[in-house]
Amino acid sequence: MARRKKIYEGKAKTLYEGPEPGTIVQYFKDDATAFNAEKRDVIEGKGVLNNLLSEFFMQGLGQIGVPTHFLKRLNMREQLVRSCEIIPLEVIVRNYAAGSISKRLGIEEGTQLPRPIVEYCYKDDALGDPLVTEEHIAAFGWASQQDMDDILSLALRVNDFLSGVMLAVGIKLVDFKIEIGRIYDGDFQRLVVADEISPDSCRLWDLKTGQKLDKDVFRRDLGNLTDAYTEVARRLGVMPNNPPAGGKPTLVN
Repeated sequence: MARRKKIYEGKAKTLYEGPEPGTIVQYFKDDATAFNAEKRDVIEGKGVLNNLLSEFFMQGLGQIGVPTHFLKRLNMREQLVRSCEIIPLEVIVRNYAAGSISKRLGIEEGTQLPRPIVEYCYKDDALGDPLVTEEHIAAFGWASQQDMDDILSLALRVNDFLSGVMLAVGIKLVDFKIEIGRIYDGDFQRLVVADEISPDSCRLWDLKTGQKLDKDVFRRDLGNLTDAYTEVARRLGVMPNNPPAGGKPTLVN
């Protein structure tokens, strides 16, 4: 197989030129990072599970009319997506208090919030992805007011979908983050859910026991991360035919 040009390498994925103009190949790595990459490790099989789970969620969103950049899964570690201009924001939706909001506001972890809370962080690893307000976003031109209205609507629709899917398999959706991209059709633009949706970007707790089934297992040394992600995939019916394994990218022409 011909190797394609690498466009970008992040903490969890590597992006390559796609086979057609306007497409990108996302390769899911086994790397795990936490605390702004201060803690890191390689967790065998994580990339395979995240690829399969992200495909499952993106396809589900597409079926209910939520636009995403996802086109198709190519193999166990790669998927083909539309190229888009990523808005430099992490969009966080919280249903229960956990992580940073518990520390900031002194709310006990696990407390159900009065309603879903949407927060925004400026995407900049060097700054630690700081929390920002809509005033910052407007002032610095990261997104227009119409964009923000559309982003809020997308985030809440994703929350409704993910909450329902998870509840059906006995998992509580505590919070999650998504990224939003712009796709241009001539003079018009539309916003789509981009990047990935996986246990790397969600907090998932067992509904009965409270067991963590997300990256907090790695952050807090609570056990085997692959086992936690495998349990999520098993409940959702998206387990791979073969056990997750390592491997180098083999990009499709």
